Amino acid sequence: MTSSRPPHRAPATRRPRVPRAAASKPRPRKRFGQHFLLPPWARKVVEAIAPEPGDVFLEIGPGTGALTLPLAATGAPILAVEVDRDLVAALAGSVPRNVTVMTGDVLTADVFPVLTGLEPQRPPDAAAADRPARRFRIVGNLPYYIASPILVRLIDWHRREGAFADATVMVQREMADRLVARPGTKDYGVLTVLLGQHARITRRLDLPSTAFKPAPKVRSSVIHLAFGPPAVRVVDEALFERMVKAMFGQRRKTLTNALKGFDPTAPAVLALAGIDGRRRPETLEPAEMARLADLFHDVRTPRML
Repeated sequence: MTSSRPPHRAPATRRPRVPRAAASKPRPRKRFGQHFLLPPWARKVVEAIAPEPGDVFLEIGPGTGALTLPLAATGAPILAVEVDRDLVAALAGSVPRNVTVMTGDVLTADVFPVLTGLEPQRPPDAAAADRPARRFRIVGNLPYYIASPILVRLIDWHRREGAFADATVMVQREMADRLVARPGTKDYGVLTVLLGQHARITRRLDLPSTAFKPAPKVRSSVIHLAFGPPAVRVVDEALFERMVKAMFGQRRKTLTNALKGFDPTAPAVLALAGIDGRRRPETLEPAEMARLADLFHDVRTPRML
């Protein structure tokens, strides 16, 4: 099903009236954490995304279209969600018809009514069996000051909707280090575990600060999240999440001390799990955390006689 509205505009989106000069040459805004990707690096990012026939993209924070335009040149339909109305006005007038520009905050916007109305381009004479299946994907240069909640939002979408195959996004280098960290390292933490529970995360590309204008004070990396079934099965996902946050909230303490505030039975549960309470939280493998969470669930669940 395709949208009946012009592809370059999303429903209920009004194009702000701005001076021509402002629309043709937008300036980065500090309050939105804007740093615009330069064309040579945008092409490298598109290569890292590796678009294929049948892909439909949700782009987060398209900015001036540095990534949008080369990605659109592949023919893939794109829903580009931008919070800055001035950038929306400039971008809406320059994108091809396979790009829909939507004003909104990706943390709160309901993108699915528009996104699911987009269909990939297919040869009209191609047999149905030869047409590639539609695949929804996420791309974007995430504003670094809200990258963590956006990534959590992506995982929430995956758990509730199951619509997206993957996400290829740009984040601060230090965050990328945390997301791909291994147990026993200083970068291993809450985000590593909770995002890694629902996505296999790999680093695709490292970018210098000079890849942007203006150049940020930090370095950047492109990471790939392949969404899938949970890395470890747990009885109660919400309890697992609370336990992980409690553990790493006091990561300098031993497991026994870090978990006492979460549940006073922690010493006994650790013993039942066969885990030394003197260990630090960052030393646990995901399977060990899952075993702990299930035991906490058991001790909290009244037994039926």
